[in-house]
Amino acid sequence: MKTRYKVAIIGASGVVGRTALKVLEEKSLPNVEYTLFCSKKSAGKKIEFLGMNYILQELDEHSFDKKFDYAIFCAGGETSKKYIPIAVEHDCICIDNSSVYRMDTNVPLVVPEVNMKEAFKNSGIIANPNCSTIQAVVPLKPLDDTYTIKRIVYSTYQAVSGAGREGIEDLENGMNGFAPKKFPYPIFNNCLPHIDVFMEDGYTKEEHKMINETRKILNKPNLPITATTVRVPVLNCHSESINIEFEKEFDLYDVRQLLQNFPGIIVVDDIEKNYYPIATKADGYDEIFVGRIRRDFSVKNGLNLWVVADNLRKGAASNAVQILENLINV
Repeated sequence: MKTRYKVAIIGASGVVGRTALKVLEEKSLPNVEYTLFCSKKSAGKKIEFLGMNYILQELDEHSFDKKFDYAIFCAGGETSKKYIPIAVEHDCICIDNSSVYRMDTNVPLVVPEVNMKEAFKNSGIIANPNCSTIQAVVPLKPLDDTYTIKRIVYSTYQAVSGAGREGIEDLENGMNGFAPKKFPYPIFNNCLPHIDVFMEDGYTKEEHKMINETRKILNKPNLPITATTVRVPVLNCHSESINIEFEKEFDLYDVRQLLQNFPGIIVVDDIEKNYYPIATKADGYDEIFVGRIRRDFSVKNGLNLWVVADNLRKGAASNAVQILENLINV
């Protein structure tokens, strides 16, 4: 193990970047030296981190001349597209939160509980999956290993924080009667079946992300999957209804045991007590909460799950930090 690691946090002043800093404070990784980068707009500002005041530095073409071991990119696709190749040229391993490299066949798409071993096969870039995909594949992994998934139907209910600061502001402003700036319609008091842009086939880009990323992470390139992704007036934490059809028969008790014993999952499932996952209870946690575990009687070997997770933490920042933690603790 190296005695000291130099780590760059790109986009440290943004919503995901600040969440990453919070997670890093909680984990208090030993022998790590951080440098915080931001856009020109925020450069020079001070940010409290690990009990000290860090000065945010502007990211530019020469930032990686300082020879970093790792970088976590939390600044969006254009920044990743421009600066990750530069970082890799300087022998810096990049963990990217954007969608730029997720479907690149040479880039591992990693959720530590599911396929961490793939991260060690990197060529300088490791992609962090979409927030809605991350929380889905963790419970899907043990079920697929045991019963072999035949088909998946996703229906998501995604919080405004997934759209960044502008999404949060649209909800807050909408409550006061102001027109939206981020979304095409007011998100307050509405559910919008429209996340990211529409594609020619009628699906949104977000729906394609879930479908394609799930196939890649589970290593099932031809798995039949369909998805409908919806933005809802919830501040933080995504909720998902996941309908699964298996090749093999299953027992509900065994399904619950599989999920309870899998790393990163908390089963919340007691309908007699109205005990099921909700966004306000998942907020601030890295675990994925699973409930409403029940058979789908409309098909053979069908199962329904209700899955809730903090999209800023496990859906983005915490997953990236977990990858970093595993890499430096080899």
